[in-house]
Amino acid sequence: MNAYFLVEGKRTERKVYPKWLSLLIPDLKFVNFFEDVVSNNYKIFSGDGFPHLLHRHLKASIEDVNDSGNYNYFIICLDADDCTAEERVLEVNEFIVENNLTLNDDIEFRIIVQQKCIESWLLGNRNVFKSNPSNPDLVKAIQFYNVSTEDPELMDKPASFAGSTSDFHYNYLKAVLRERHISYTKKNPRDVTEKHYLEELIARTQDTGHLKTFNNFLELCAEMRSKID
Repeated sequence: MNAYFLVEGKRTERKVYPKWLSLLIPDLKFVNFFEDVVSNNYKIFSGDGFPHLLHRHLKASIEDVNDSGNYNYFIICLDADDCTAEERVLEVNEFIVENNLTLNDDIEFRIIVQQKCIESWLLGNRNVFKSNPSNPDLVKAIQFYNVSTEDPELMDKPASFAGSTSDFHYNYLKAVLRERHISYTKKNPRDVTEKHYLEELIARTQDTGHLKTFNNFLELCAEMRSKID
């Protein structure tokens, strides 16, 4: 069983997904080069952001997967940003139809939407959340939306925030982690890739039903794990 991942981000997803996949599907091994995919391997490519993922990379990725004849899954991972997950899936599928892109029949195609972004998932860790932080910006963010009790995937942004909703989620996560003296950047996500962090996100989905799109990723991993040779 081999898988091809096309992820939106240039940095964070290319570091987080390999670490999480090594924990969730330990027998699925990352390879550096396309031609090294043989059995129970995966390759991960960056789509250089959205919509570049669609307009610059999707066609070539589908052609590579079809021509290889060696992949069982073609998986796109991308942010919903200010759309809903359903709208983002529809946008990708419409692009595929409008551009006459077709996968071989024996390849499973899946779209994993990060609602709103991967930092929204990471905000689901209740263990790192401090209910009485010292940072006044974090206090305001919690007053706006408490991610320890409300679903982070459903959080919008304050009307006064100048950036995107995903920017707000990123800033919120950085502030939460900074209270615990944990550094987080898109280039170096560090602790969030670790087993203890992932386990708490899984517990959040099981305890509360929150992080629905993260749970879609977990379900896909369980399905792929069952198909390991």
